[in-house]
Amino acid sequence: MSDEQPRTNGQITIAPISDRDAGEVLTIQRAAFVSEAAIYGSVDMPPLTQTLAELEAELRSESGFTARIDGRLVGAIRFVEHDDLLLIGRIAIAPDMQGEGLGRALLESAEQASSAQVSELFTGSLSEANIRLYESCGYEETERVSHGDGTEQVFLRKKLGTG
Repeated sequence: MSDEQPRTNGQITIAPISDRDAGEVLTIQRAAFVSEAAIYGSVDMPPLTQTLAELEAELRSESGFTARIDGRLVGAIRFVEHDDLLLIGRIAIAPDMQGEGLGRALLESAEQASSAQVSELFTGSLSEANIRLYESCGYEETERVSHGDGTEQVFLRKKLGTG
């Protein structure tokens, strides 16, 4: 997947992610997840506590894409493929660019790059905008796992085209 050439979608350039993107990705990730922290009333969540070294290691072992506009990193998605399952990891969009279709474009890029039969992702039960986005992209809820604090992890899946 990292051997793919960048694609430009209008003014958005989507390209394979690398560990060289780690600093920018960490900045976007932290900015993007502040609103999630506010929803859940806690900053103790992996997207906000992850270190640069941890992220660099993760980017060396996972696949993903970045979205840039005029050279500025405005979004990123990470994923891994296991057998016939595409596991979507963190999607992070710059706060000033949320709602502009970047999350959808990155998600579609990950799906198109995969030969998996099924894609899976998860979000928190209070993250209603995320759930709406995923459902509008064809994902269906498959499971909810309680955190014991009144919130749940919501797992969603989507059947993908054949390889």
